[in-house]
Amino acid sequence: MKEGIHPNYREVCFVDLSNGSQFIIRSCANTKETIKLDDGRELPLFKLETSSESHPFYTGTQKSVDTMGGRVEKFRSRYARAGK
Repeated sequence: MKEGIHPNYREVCFVDLSNGSQFIIRSCANTKETIKLDDGRELPLFKLETSSESHPFYTGTQKSVDTMGGRVEKFRSRYARAGK
C-alpha cells in the first residue's frame, strides 16, 4: 500500500446530543475531541444532532399532518367540488 494516500480509518465514538446515546463504529470522520469510555479506552468523539435513537421516524413519535388544526380537512372540503 502507498503511504499517505489512505484515510485514517479507526474506531470513533458517536454521541447523540439530543438524548446522550453513544455508539462506536469504525469511521474516517475527522474529529478534534476525544472521549474516555468506561472500559478505559480513549476514542475520537463525533457529536450528532440526531441519530436513529432520537429521530422521530425511527422512534415512532412523528406527528400526523392531520393533527395540525384540521388543515387537511379544510383543504379537502374547499377543493372537493373542483375534482367533480
